[in-house]
Amino acid sequence: MAVELKVPAVGESITEVEIGEWLKNEGDSVAMDETIVMIETDKVTAEVIAPVAGTITQIIKKQGEVAQVGDLIGYMEEGAVDAKPAAAAPAAEAPAPAAPVAATPPPPSAAATPGHVMPAAQRAMATTGVNPADVQATGPGGRVLKEDVMRAASGQPAAQPPAPTPAAPPAVKAAPPAAKKPAPVMPAGERQEDVVPMTPLRRRVASRLVEAQQNAALLTTFNEIDMSYVMNIRKKYKEAFIGKYDAKLGFMSFFIKAAVDALKEIPQINAEIRGKTIVYKNYYDIGVAVGGGKGLVVPVIRNAERLSFAQVEQTIVEYAVRAKANKLTLDEMTGGTFTISNGGVYGSLLSTPIVNPPQSGILGLHGIKERPIALNREVVIRPMMYIALTYDHRIVDGREAVTFLKRVKDCIEAPERMLLEI
Repeated sequence: MAVELKVPAVGESITEVEIGEWLKNEGDSVAMDETIVMIETDKVTAEVIAPVAGTITQIIKKQGEVAQVGDLIGYMEEGAVDAKPAAAAPAAEAPAPAAPVAATPPPPSAAATPGHVMPAAQRAMATTGVNPADVQATGPGGRVLKEDVMRAASGQPAAQPPAPTPAAPPAVKAAPPAAKKPAPVMPAGERQEDVVPMTPLRRRVASRLVEAQQNAALLTTFNEIDMSYVMNIRKKYKEAFIGKYDAKLGFMSFFIKAAVDALKEIPQINAEIRGKTIVYKNYYDIGVAVGGGKGLVVPVIRNAERLSFAQVEQTIVEYAVRAKANKLTLDEMTGGTFTISNGGVYGSLLSTPIVNPPQSGILGLHGIKERPIALNREVVIRPMMYIALTYDHRIVDGREAVTFLKRVKDCIEAPERMLLEI
């Protein structure tokens, strides 16, 4: 019995998808609930699974084609179906022997052809029997003279004609022509271009970034943090933390907790503009930018203020693994109130992140580098990190932005502040 394969619903606001990679070809057998084809949207990558066990009989929508939710993309036949016998390959015909190619005789050696032979030279040739090809003409216009024939008969070389007398130089010497610049040397090898269509995810990212630049008044402020305290805590409790929670104690949990603390102090950065109103949110859903299989994605840690350090770290690890496998759902990547992006894991020293609308702020983390700083009137070497806050100036003033970053700095350099709420 033929079974229809249709595009499933992948989210309330998504009506159009792009067909991704077909994991099964026509004629392939599939088990029930086995993934047949991937479909891509501007936010997530989803799977189309086999509703029954059987064989793929027809693929209607190819990879890269656009389809609507509910569209028919293929058929399969329920039950076991014999595989089609492979067509026998035609016997290779023996190549016909190549026709013998006649050897081309080498061209005869080019003999010197004399120019116009004067009558006296002709009589001299007839008398002496000199071959005309052996005579070198020295007369004007390439004429062969009698003296040329007699010289060839005696075996003497021809005298070189006198060099022309140079003309008198002009009164004013002309400037020498400018030397031509040598043409640039092009590198050897092929010059190739690959034209690849943008994925729905990349198109969505591009659209959101342009939207943020056009619709918000973005400004970035910076600060730096001494990471010594946090690095010592991680080193001291690393083994105990892994043993109890089966997760590493990373920097991100510290920054998420510090950001939540700072957002409580500066609620404008956790708010958004809706039309002519400002919506203040009393919950903290923190988006964490991670590298996925098809680009950067931002899954959201819900109610981060209620989670422990261990729960934050476990959630981040789970999101990172699923992002690389393109397994994140639409709900997990929407609805954040604030975002943290850690470019330091890729080697970034300083950057200006772009706000993810409709949010009003994003915190950028960067690489930790040992630098000399002044501490207690002494120069010491400390592991330092630059941090950046990009914010929407329509709702957040510079004073609030600087205060937010200063609070994050204080919480990271002295985490006990978060416990004592000071």
